[in-house]
Amino acid sequence: MPVPPKPFATSLPAFQGRFPDEGACAAYVEDVRWPDGFVCPYCACRGEAYRIMTRPTVLQCRTCQRQVSLTSGTVMERSHTALCVWFWGASLVSSHTPGMSALQFQRQLGLGRYETAFQMLHKLRAGMVRPNRDCIGGQWPVEIDETLVGGRTRGEGRGVHHKAIVVGAVEVRQGKAEQTRKPGAARPRRSGTYAGRLRLRVSPDRGKVALEKFVTQNVAPGSHVATDGWQGYDNLANLGYDHKPVVMDGDPEKAEAHLPMIHLVFSNLKTWLRGTHHGVSQQHLQAYLNEFTFRFNRRFWPFNAFNSLLGIGVTAEAPTYEGLYSGKWVHPTLAGLP
Repeated sequence: MPVPPKPFATSLPAFQGRFPDEGACAAYVEDVRWPDGFVCPYCACRGEAYRIMTRPTVLQCRTCQRQVSLTSGTVMERSHTALCVWFWGASLVSSHTPGMSALQFQRQLGLGRYETAFQMLHKLRAGMVRPNRDCIGGQWPVEIDETLVGGRTRGEGRGVHHKAIVVGAVEVRQGKAEQTRKPGAARPRRSGTYAGRLRLRVSPDRGKVALEKFVTQNVAPGSHVATDGWQGYDNLANLGYDHKPVVMDGDPEKAEAHLPMIHLVFSNLKTWLRGTHHGVSQQHLQAYLNEFTFRFNRRFWPFNAFNSLLGIGVTAEAPTYEGLYSGKWVHPTLAGLP
């Protein structure tokens, strides 16, 4: 993705000074999409485009006279919400460490309807997954496990009623010496390790097909992979992974010793879902997993996430209002699952 023409603002006053109006926001989007000058997507003609004063998000090609929307192909496409509001919203979501509920988002941006805030947040979450993102692992070992997400159903007693299966993979990285650790960087655990990049996905089941597909799509071949003794991972060695399973036998000490990072991630995930969002529906769970992953992987560089959220510079497929509430929207992360 093209690098923004200027360093991104790292404080609220600096952000407001850089994006005071629609024209400034539109100019930023244009600079990121066409860093070397406007190129018409219809006739491929290069050169300065006509500008419409009353419509700052629209450019008109001087050769073919066709109009081009600056927000086409982004999560802001066809939105009636002002560009400034989108920028403020992306700034809040990317810089607010624990995230924001739709109600908080509505209040902070002064939106009139809760549904508008809800849809904007889901559109921003659609921009949190980079197309063709890299696989994790490689030089770093990876821990993989599954967990159940969801609370106890009222009137049905204890158990796993209506809970969703979430499978996760996280890199285990070695920490640097204390004197060389950068400010804000992860503080290594006692063993000198810390969590690297993360991947999370809702899984239809704990079967071999679903688990193997998750691993092959998210973990680089040849990586050292640590799992428990579940049979769904039995074939990973034949798929080219250095697989070392350990049978837990329900022993929490074994789990802590063999898979400490992924269990810590699952604990933080559930705390975040309960604390910030007070629980989420299974229909939208993957979107929230993507947000948690996005924050986790950028927890040391929150202000570098701004362009990704708006989908600037890449093609981001965002859900429509109808798709969100009808259940027809299938997040690209889940496409092709068994």
